[in-house]
Amino acid sequence: MQAKLTLFIENAVTQRVIISLIILNAILLGMETSSGAMAVMGTYIVFLDQAILTVFVAEIACRIYVYRLKFWKDPWSLFDFAVVSIAIIPTSGAFSVLRALRVLRVLRLLTMIPSMRRVVGALLSAIPGLISIAVVLLIIYYVFAVIATNLFAQDYPQWFGSLGMSLYTLFQIMTLESWSMGIARPVMETFPYAWAFFIPFILVATFTMLNLFIAIIVNAMQTFSEQEHKETIEAVTVLDNDLHGELKLLRQEVRELRQFLTDKTLPPS
Repeated sequence: MQAKLTLFIENAVTQRVIISLIILNAILLGMETSSGAMAVMGTYIVFLDQAILTVFVAEIACRIYVYRLKFWKDPWSLFDFAVVSIAIIPTSGAFSVLRALRVLRVLRLLTMIPSMRRVVGALLSAIPGLISIAVVLLIIYYVFAVIATNLFAQDYPQWFGSLGMSLYTLFQIMTLESWSMGIARPVMETFPYAWAFFIPFILVATFTMLNLFIAIIVNAMQTFSEQEHKETIEAVTVLDNDLHGELKLLRQEVRELRQFLTDKTLPPS
């Protein structure tokens, strides 16, 4: 039974069916947010949603039965288990907030599609570098926020009245959302040289730091791809060596067989 379930779960057709159900379930969850769709097809939508959830639960149960301890050692399997577990928790009373989390089932596509899994793996490998850049950015934010609060708090308390407000305003400036006409130019009416504060901040926080974030992610993706390519080459090399060894043994056996047949057919002297 375990062997049959393993073949069934790992079958390509089964994987495609699960992916299709995940996509269909995402569409149904979107339709549940529409009062018009629920008024017309609410019964069918809920029924299909529960049926698909039943399939997901059965799939997770089969994988636990097949892989046993290996299932709990695989992070992707744990992620699937957590998502499906959230989906089966009753969504009434104190747990009603979890109803919105049912859409997390869509994230199972990340575990089912290998290309998406590689992208997520590369992003996770980039987290240490991103944290370092985030710490540097936080220090820059703090320095500029303290300067902005000391310079502009008295005249523009709605933007720079406190350290927290200055941090939020600088975040808006970093996103380039109405930074010039909405903040910088009004401040420059009172402080004509305020541009000497805003422009360096944008150059450092927006362009430099953003490019560093992108560079780290791209480098992580490239490193991940190179590692995967290297592993593929090593696997092919091992397979080629195995085949070469098998072929060498086969040739040796053929030579021995020919020698044996020759000895059998030679007339006795």
